Parts: sequence; C-alpha cells; structure tokens
Amino acid sequence: MLTLALSKGRIFDEAIPLLARASIVPAEDPERSRKLIIGTSDPRLRIVVVRASDVPTYVQYGAAELGVAGRDVLLEHGGAGLCVPVDLGIGRCRLCVAVPAGFDYAGTVRRGARLRVATKYVQAAREHFAAKGVHVDLIKLYGSMELAPLAGLADAIVDLVSSGGTLRANNLVEVEEIMPISSRLIVNQAALKTRRDELGPLIERLAAAVQP
Repeated sequence: MLTLALSKGRIFDEAIPLLARASIVPAEDPERSRKLIIGTSDPRLRIVVVRASDVPTYVQYGAAELGVAGRDVLLEHGGAGLCVPVDLGIGRCRLCVAVPAGFDYAGTVRRGARLRVATKYVQAAREHFAAKGVHVDLIKLYGSMELAPLAGLADAIVDLVSSGGTLRANNLVEVEEIMPISSRLIVNQAALKTRRDELGPLIERLAAAVQP
C-alpha cells in the first residue's frame, strides 16, 4: 500500500480532476468525511489528509510515500529527504511583496531604509530581500497578512496572491513578484529507491495526467 499526502482546500479540489485522469478516485469526499485516511479506486493507494504545511514532513519521514505540496511550502520546508519529479501545474498563484497604497516602496528601498515585513514565508522572503541588498526585519505571522500594515505592525507583507482581490479590498498594492507558485508531486527519496517498481508507474501516470 502506498500513501499520498494531500491537504484540503484549493490544492485538493484541483488535484481531484488530475487524479481522475490517472484513474485514481477518492472513496470519500474529505470535505464531508471526518476520516483522515481515505481509500481510493486504486487498491494499492490511499490518501492521508493533512495540513498543507505538514505534507513535506509526512513525506520526508516516510509516513507517506508521496504528497502534493506548493512550491512555497517546499521552500519553507527546505526539501530534505524529498524528490520533486513533477510540477503538477495546479494551485497556481504568485508570491509577492505588497504595501499600503501610497507607500513609496521603491524610494524606501533606494534610500536603504530598513523595512518591517510580515510574512508566513520567512525563508523565501529572507532570500529575496538579501539578494536585493534590502535590509528587513521579518515578522512571522500565520494568517491575515493584510492586517499587519493596516495595524501598523509592518511596512510590507510577503504573501501568496492569486486574483489580488484581497489586497485591493484592504487598500494594498502588489509592488514585486518574488516567484510564480504551483503545486508539485513530492516523493520520499528512500522509498523511491526501495519501492521503485511501485512508485515509478504511479509517478508516470500522474505526470501523464498533467494538462499541457
């Protein structure tokens, strides 16, 4: 039996059609079921439902042989013990820097002023600003990033942006794109060596199911 780690929400919703094209159908809807381990139409594969940020950890330590995780989550995790064979092309968005409308971000950076930046993506933000030579104090938050500048906690935020509607609703504007984000298939490196006969065909099926 192989285990695939998935998180509820947008990634799961967008993964369902992809899994179906690979002839994998969950036995139950995780949004309605209280079960955290769900069988599939493939008797050799089950799904374990975990938090998005926990997917790489479950795969790294072998509690799941495979998982689906966003590039943003993988950057924060660091990727230890993981192989990333396929970009599934789902969960597309972008990691961006946003500031209150009217804030002179470019001028502040040019002057070398120190910025307070709120984000859940500390590692990605640190690398981005370090590469630009921008001095920042990073403030780690876990939700409602848009509130941080409004409440005076931060000058800017680094967060995922899709349509930009939430930024506009809170009078924030996107000033820099750090990187595009999509969800990737991740595989436990040790399992890939010891169970290649099982994992190889499944990875190929999922790769073939990715829409061009």
